Amino acid sequence: MDAVYTHGHHESVLRSHRWRTAENSAAYLLPHLKPHMKVLDVGSGPGTITAGLASRVGHLTASEVNEEALGLARAEVAARGLTNVDFAVADVQALEFADATFCVVHAHQVLQHLGDPVGALREMGRVTKPGGIVAARDSDYAAFTWYPEVPALEEWSALYHRLARRNGGEPDAGRRMLSWARAAGFEDVTATSSTWCFATPDDRAWWGGLWADRILHSAMAGQALATGLATEDDLRRLSRGWREWAAAPDGWMSILHGEILCRV
Repeated sequence: MDAVYTHGHHESVLRSHRWRTAENSAAYLLPHLKPHMKVLDVGSGPGTITAGLASRVGHLTASEVNEEALGLARAEVAARGLTNVDFAVADVQALEFADATFCVVHAHQVLQHLGDPVGALREMGRVTKPGGIVAARDSDYAAFTWYPEVPALEEWSALYHRLARRNGGEPDAGRRMLSWARAAGFEDVTATSSTWCFATPDDRAWWGGLWADRILHSAMAGQALATGLATEDDLRRLSRGWREWAAAPDGWMSILHGEILCRV
């Protein structure tokens, strides 16, 4: 099943993605990485997590759905001078790698955007060596929690859920990770959760600002307008809501993620 990527690659989206590191987005996996390992990073995005993983293992293959998207990771890896990374255009739902190729297959914020996340996990397991690990982490939008209770953010959440599901994805993926892993046939699964928290003035300004821009200019905005789920006035109101939250001196937001480590 094909799905449409809700976020797109506008600068406001990449601003968020480039903040992610192996430390703040894959801490559950890091203790399991060894210098001899061969790793596949599915949906490498701008490559900031990719580079962090690559610095800990023997070899890493970064994959994305097209060459344009893969170019972002290429640039990041080159900037860091890493020489143990190669690149592949690949569809996680039909990987063109032989069985039992990698020690670890990793995906961050990928499964929520797929029409068949269970099939994707099954494919990730197929290309993992016996005894290896399939690792995935996805957020859960319904579990986003914030204060103050700005009404526009409730509207934003409802709109995001409608768009993501219309696009064929599952925005509340985090709570489903263990279920998807079981459905994919994994028996040895460690399921955990972790959060990002934005509570300092600088963090609020950054997170609220990028979403204020994102709701106006990213692919999500275009989709909302094209489908009639929102008007330009609606999007401007949601954008102001994000800036209102960011400006609140007692503003706080926690982003929940579900994580799975599946032994093959």
